[in-house]
Amino acid sequence: MNDRVVLVTGGTRGIGRAIADRFCEQGATVIVCGRSAPREKLPTRAGFISCDIADAGAVKQMFAAITQLDILVNNAGLAGGNPLDGDDDLWHAIVATNLHGAYYCSKAALPLLPDKKGRIINIASVLGLYGVGDSTAYCAAKHGVVGLTRALAKAVAPRGITVNAVCPGFVRTDMAEQRYQEIGITEAQAAAAAPTGRITEPSEVAGAVLWFASADAGNVTGQALVMDGGRMG
Repeated sequence: MNDRVVLVTGGTRGIGRAIADRFCEQGATVIVCGRSAPREKLPTRAGFISCDIADAGAVKQMFAAITQLDILVNNAGLAGGNPLDGDDDLWHAIVATNLHGAYYCSKAALPLLPDKKGRIINIASVLGLYGVGDSTAYCAAKHGVVGLTRALAKAVAPRGITVNAVCPGFVRTDMAEQRYQEIGITEAQAAAAAPTGRITEPSEVAGAVLWFASADAGNVTGQALVMDGGRMG
């Protein structure tokens, strides 16, 4: 990944931070964006830009400061249980961050991405492939991310740019811990529900993203890779 420039949205913690770290280890220059500054110091090859990707104007302002971009990782996400009779504001916030943010950033990135080598990698979710009754907004948004992935892959294929999605189940992050509390389970119970008997590590998601960004995946596009320990197998 030498000489490659990567933008990771929501890259200050959790899955995004693992992705940023992995690209830095491989020699890339990484731009990390988030609504708040990183809690821990970023690697020397990474820099931070403050941006709320749910705000189209803020996204335009961020991209105005970017002169080179080879890989976009749409990772920023917002979760939270919201049954259909729940809070409308939460619905809009979840859809805006997860789906609109990926759209805004992809649209802004395309003029910068190089033909033949450009990559867009979206972090979706297994909830982009099936439904959970108390997470209507999150399911709708992540289904939208998978749909955006597949449609955009077709649209930019003539340029040789690939667009793919990673769809994790439970990953060892703060967001997962919040979900466990919402539904009243432990991490051990979540792990036991997977045939492999464990949940996914952030570094494993980062590895999948790195592969989608590599030359080995140059003819792979429009795909949604499930990483859930075999639950959907």
